Amino acid sequence: MIFKFILQLYSPFQLIKKYLKYYIIASNGKGHGVHSPFVFEFIKNVLTDKKEYPCYQPIEKIRQNLLINNNVIQVEDFGAGSIIIKIKKRIVKHIAASSLKSKKYSQLLFRIVQYYKKVNILELGTSLGTTSSYLASAPNAAVTTMEGSAKIAAIARVNLSSLGLKNIGVIEGDFNNTLPEYLSSNKKIDFVFLDGNHRKVPTLKYFEEILLNANEETIFVFDDIHWSKEMEEAWEIIKAHTQVTLTLDLFFIGIAFLGKNFKEKQHFVIRF
Repeated sequence: MIFKFILQLYSPFQLIKKYLKYYIIASNGKGHGVHSPFVFEFIKNVLTDKKEYPCYQPIEKIRQNLLINNNVIQVEDFGAGSIIIKIKKRIVKHIAASSLKSKKYSQLLFRIVQYYKKVNILELGTSLGTTSSYLASAPNAAVTTMEGSAKIAAIARVNLSSLGLKNIGVIEGDFNNTLPEYLSSNKKIDFVFLDGNHRKVPTLKYFEEILLNANEETIFVFDDIHWSKEMEEAWEIIKAHTQVTLTLDLFFIGIAFLGKNFKEKQHFVIRF
């Protein structure tokens, strides 16, 4: 099973080829040639927003500190990462280098939550807390983030606390246990970032479970949709789902909208 999964991971060379193909076919990221008013607005007001928001610098300072942190911690990894990295002892700076979503995409998530005024936010995959910090920095946001490793979650809590963010709760444990328990509260979720398990079956499972607590304005963001054959298959299934009416492929993330305001399914590949 493990060997089969590894075989489906794309090599760096394959990823470069896929990215070049994406770059060629994608809309130019400025809205030209996009015939959807909603997507044009998204590109103009969210994707290409160059404003330097006050939360950016403090969070990026934390990222830089994590990237030079030589502390060794014991990690329990319930996601696809445990298949690739079998050792339980890991250096914090190595986790930061391999697991943290980049500044560019983390700040985009902040802008999405801010622009669309999302309140109840769920993140699967806290890691060291940088993306969580961006999500929690949006006005009126109430964030719940889930992390499998207790040691990693502890570092994330320290980072969140140092930023003075009190509107976020960190839940530890295997998503297969923590997610159903959280969703049983019947709380409606406005925004979801799935970054905790980069495999097809778990990704689709979590998506279907969270859909029960979604509303017509919920936005789903999926990380690394072109990371492997499995993730590309999962993305295609998500695009075809009856409740998904609009998707945006930004290569490193995929965004799915559920709004019924769209007359027909629309799928866009946008350069970012």
